[in-house]
Amino acid sequence: MIEEFKDKKIGVIMGGVSPEREVSLKSGEAILKALLELGYQAVPLVVDERVLEQLREAKIDIAFIALHGGWGEDGRIQAMLEFMGIPYTGSGVVASALAMNKPQAKALFLQNNIPTPRYCPAVSEEFVFNEMGFSPPLVVKPGAEGSTVGVSIIFKKEEFAPALKKAQEYDPLPMIEEYIEGREITCGVLDGEPLEVVEIIPKEGFYDYQAKYGGESRYLVPAPVSESEREQIRNLAQKAYQVLHCRGGARVDFRLHPKRGPFVLEVNTIPGMTEHSLLPMSARAMGIDFNQLVERMLNSALVKKK
Repeated sequence: MIEEFKDKKIGVIMGGVSPEREVSLKSGEAILKALLELGYQAVPLVVDERVLEQLREAKIDIAFIALHGGWGEDGRIQAMLEFMGIPYTGSGVVASALAMNKPQAKALFLQNNIPTPRYCPAVSEEFVFNEMGFSPPLVVKPGAEGSTVGVSIIFKKEEFAPALKKAQEYDPLPMIEEYIEGREITCGVLDGEPLEVVEIIPKEGFYDYQAKYGGESRYLVPAPVSESEREQIRNLAQKAYQVLHCRGGARVDFRLHPKRGPFVLEVNTIPGMTEHSLLPMSARAMGIDFNQLVERMLNSALVKKK
């Protein structure tokens, strides 16, 4: 047990109002169970639009953030907690906002020589295809959502308009990026150190919301990649984490092209935290069990407090 947190009331913040609310509740319940098993005074804090009022009423000493999507990952809940003087787990306000805003994160990746797919704002069909010179296949997605919400892969120009409309349900100005052929790869990072590389094999199509949470994917841990590919992926995961100034536990998603190598897609500052989620899977392969992972993540609140 972390001695400084021995007699502190830890609120596991979950729920929220994003499309990822249900996933957040599952993560929060798993984290709460682990904290109680470790002997901490942990309580659930299921939040909604009244989040500021709920935080005041809860009178917690430490916040363990398990909010996915907007509010949790875009820096807003972190800003509220900063204002209230409550230490919290994970990345700070700026790192959260940068990681959640995919175009801003990708701009930083490019500035720091981290390979990432070419991209541009999805202003219009004419802008994307004529002015910017993109051609299918392309990925059309919101610039600030998680869990592949609102994401489409298009293989023909005629598919662009409906894909754009779908993405605009979550973001008024979505983005497009070149589609990278290859394998779906992810790598956890904990306290700045890369964990094991995981390969995701969706039952069909790509790793969308249903594939993630409908039990329709297989996972290979460690991923069957060459040692040089493994080191490159782990180094890039660490670098992406550092460039965005992340803290605590995070997960970096990749596409591994058979000839061009790995491309960083995004950094998840509050990844799924059920027993079967990817960050725990990546950690377990390095000898860190779920409860140990939760306690290591809790420790990031202490680092922030100091």
